[in-house]
Amino acid sequence: MGKEERNAYTIQTDENIGEVQIADEVVAIIAGLAAMEVEGVASMAGNATKELINKLGKKSLSKGVKVDVLEGIVTVSLAINMKYGYSIKSVTEKVQEKVKTAIETMTGLEVADVNIRIAGVDVPEEA
Repeated sequence: MGKEERNAYTIQTDENIGEVQIADEVVAIIAGLAAMEVEGVASMAGNATKELINKLGKKSLSKGVKVDVLEGIVTVSLAINMKYGYSIKSVTEKVQEKVKTAIETMTGLEVADVNIRIAGVDVPEEA
């Protein structure tokens, strides 16, 4: 498997000042951070727990996140691990809302879809 190709997207152009571009990995990191903030999300599918992210850095958050941008419209696909005992429907709705808001607020790009795949469930050891 070769090196994963990363794209950059122009989010602002002003001929008097210049242009602003954002890498899709940045959008993926924003999405991963937003998803991890939701109660009931154990980790991203790449096993990026909060403790691991603190050790490895924020770039590890982009694992388990796929971002497609077409003409300023974003489609995000997330693979997450849930904590046992939480409502998948409730948690995923919160993740979708939080990811959409975070990307739109921080980048100005429009989010069309936030697709989620539940990759696993973390069961507490005492269960």
